[in-house]
Order: sequence, then structure tokens, then C-alpha cells
Amino acid sequence: MAIRMIVQHPDPVLRERAKEVTKFNANLHKLLDDLADTMYDARGVGLAAPQIGILKRAFVVDADGSGLIELVNPEIVLKEGEQFGPEGCLSIPGLQGDVRRARRVVIRGQDRYGNPVEYEGVDLLARAFQHELDHLNGVLFIDIAESVYERPPEPAEDGEGE
Repeated sequence: MAIRMIVQHPDPVLRERAKEVTKFNANLHKLLDDLADTMYDARGVGLAAPQIGILKRAFVVDADGSGLIELVNPEIVLKEGEQFGPEGCLSIPGLQGDVRRARRVVIRGQDRYGNPVEYEGVDLLARAFQHELDHLNGVLFIDIAESVYERPPEPAEDGEGE
């Protein structure tokens, strides 16, 4: 397990379609572990393999208190409703945008061992699933945002600053 460097826009790897995972082995397990470590270190809610320079169809998400979800070869099989709101990306620091997404999705894929899994996401979890799946297809939130603007500064930790 390791914290990896997050690829930044406009690196061309972020625009490529990731390849299907066919080997469910120790290399995939390390990739998923590294994705989780890197996501948590960066205080994100999701991270896709292309964001650390690996063109494999895999991502991790931890949003809405869902706990860590690992998805390999994911596909959305149901979209319902609509939500519209701010979205950011660890690969595009300093910017966010207003993005229209489905409010509820059902996503299928495989776990780290190749077993079929299915998850339902609503609100933030649904947004995270859609955002990370976009990364696997070379799509960034800035491509679909209705507006893009500077991200407001984070509040200082430990009561320091304003």
C-alpha cells in the first residue's frame, strides 16, 4: 500500500479510455489499496485508476458514510432522477463546477476477486459513481459542467486562520 502521485489536468492520460481488467491478482489488489490510500490522503470521496496514471477500469469511492467501495469494470445499469450541484476533482485542484447528474444510480461491476457486485447510490454516492466512471472513459467534470469556477478556499484546520 502506498500513496501515489495524482495525475493533474491537462495530462493526456486523463483523456484516454481505460482498459478492462482481466487479471484479478495481487497487482490489482495493490492498485485498489493504493487508490484507497491516495484518496484518503488527499481527502477525496473517489479516485479512479487513470488519476494515478494506470489505464485500468477500476476505482474506489467512500462517500456519504458508505465506507470504502471498490469497483472493477463498472457499468451503470440504472439512472433515475436528477441532481444539479457543485463537483470538484483531485486531478483539477482549485476548480469546481456545477454538474447535472442522475440522482440515483445502480452500478454493477466486480470486486477485487472478480466476483460480481452491485451497488445503489443516491445523491453524493450517485454523483461519485458517475464522476469516477467518467474518468474511466476519459471524461472530466469540466467537460460536462454548466459552469466552472474557482473552488472556495478550505477552512483552516485546528482553528488557525479565518
